[in-house]
Amino acid sequence: MRLRSAPPAMPRLLLVLAVLLCGFCCCCEGRFVVEKNSLKVTAPDSLKGSYECAIGNFGVPQYGGTMVGVVAYPKSNRKACKSFDDFDISYKAKPGSLPTFLLVDRGDCFFTKKAWNAQNAGVAAILVADDKDEPLITMDTPEESGRADYLENITIPSALITKSFGDRLRKAVDGGHMVNVNLDWRESLPHPDERVEYEFWTNSNDECGPKCDSQIDFVKSFKGPAQILEKKGYTQFTPHYITWYCPEAFTLSKQCKSQCINHGRYCAPDPEQDFSKGYDGKDVVVQNLRQVCVYKVAKENKKPWLWWDYVTDFAIRCPMKEKKYTKECADGVIKSLGLDHKAIDKCIGDPNADEENHVLKAEQDAQIGKGARGDVTILPTLVINNRQYRGKLDKGAVLKALCAGFQETTEPAVCLSEDIQTNECLENNGGCWHDKAANISACKDTFRGRVCECPVVKGVKFVGDGYTHCEASGSGRCEINNGGCWKETRNGRTHSACTDGGCKCPDGFKGDGVHKCEDVDECKERTACQCKECKCNNTWGSYECGCGGGFLYMKEHDTCISMCIST
Repeated sequence: MRLRSAPPAMPRLLLVLAVLLCGFCCCCEGRFVVEKNSLKVTAPDSLKGSYECAIGNFGVPQYGGTMVGVVAYPKSNRKACKSFDDFDISYKAKPGSLPTFLLVDRGDCFFTKKAWNAQNAGVAAILVADDKDEPLITMDTPEESGRADYLENITIPSALITKSFGDRLRKAVDGGHMVNVNLDWRESLPHPDERVEYEFWTNSNDECGPKCDSQIDFVKSFKGPAQILEKKGYTQFTPHYITWYCPEAFTLSKQCKSQCINHGRYCAPDPEQDFSKGYDGKDVVVQNLRQVCVYKVAKENKKPWLWWDYVTDFAIRCPMKEKKYTKECADGVIKSLGLDHKAIDKCIGDPNADEENHVLKAEQDAQIGKGARGDVTILPTLVINNRQYRGKLDKGAVLKALCAGFQETTEPAVCLSEDIQTNECLENNGGCWHDKAANISACKDTFRGRVCECPVVKGVKFVGDGYTHCEASGSGRCEINNGGCWKETRNGRTHSACTDGGCKCPDGFKGDGVHKCEDVDECKERTACQCKECKCNNTWGSYECGCGGGFLYMKEHDTCISMCIST
């Protein structure tokens, strides 16, 4: 198993021991899963086909969507470690042109630096070709020492491709071929039903640098949408916290005593990386445990969304730098939210006990990947429908990823807003059936695009293929655009072909019942008023029949009888 990255500010001793003994996963055999999307080459013929590429752990992958572009390979700055302005190279799209996907070589600088330089040059996405023959890996953000301010401003998607595929792309581009590519993220996240389940692996530490800052900034900005989605039952959210254990041989060491609780069973890095000052790792473990218990108690009270309020308020009211990262401050926040702090204390248990804490034991077990999900080894990590999210921890980017997790047509309204997706039904009704007269369309906007599905209007269901035909069915169908049937009014009289069973011209008319119904001339066709004494007069939709010479017409017998009554 490959350890992708260490947790923030993890001390060297515990890092080495974690790697050697796999302590961060509790001696279980784990694995890191590389999340992938599909790359399809449509031209030239020599490259046609689908290829896997690894989603970068930065930027904004277009979860649920696709992107079409043309591959470019720079003549200079091929590793994209310098600004392309220095080489007078620009890839800014011209009106009507396809977006550019820039192919660059791996090496010499951070993946994020390559993406930032490519983005500034105007590309729509970056493809990094591996420099060695190996399975695809996840391109991660650099450690704190190498981080830069630009990291949070990367918005283009990124993908790592294999060396062999990269070699073929270079050869095609250098040979003058136009390489057309479709990047497809539609199946990067499962979307089985109308509820999205997601986990957020985070940390209560607020002194571990930019990663901790980005975590709390995300919680603050995402709190509103998260709580709305949870309250309305669209999502099921669970927070998680990573802990490590101290190998038994070192449980009495100064490092483990200051970093761990429950006699070395649950540990966290020292916030300042200095055991002689400030808060210790064990303080972080206890606060992490408290946040888990806040969630559990809130969930038991059917208000799991209060976790977002607690974490936000605790970060504001109880920061380490003000020496308020304490139980007393935490209890104040808990009280303000109306939660039972005694129930939370009971959940926390005794940090000094030489025994397992069932809550933290469950957290360690949850770190191990199951099914399609790999081990959680990077903080922060978002897991959506049991797949690890890759990309920028940003309100808009994460909301798009959550929306991609809903089964099509079950998304909440927030997923269909203009700043999240494009409404494909606005242009020519998305190519679906449309009744202009009643202003009814079969086009239904979805996060992933649109579906052509005959609608239900005012309780009346329309049936058909959704593309060329939809027809109202059942009772009440005639109330909506007359069920799509013929209808006409003349001289104050109205006739309709609509019935519960379909369109059928009424008595006195003939035709298809949909486009037209023509009056039947009963007099001319000799279907009524044909007796010897009868006088026939055709009317619209019917006829009038009379008798002369003192005779009375009987319609049911189509005959004239004498009006005289003999005595």
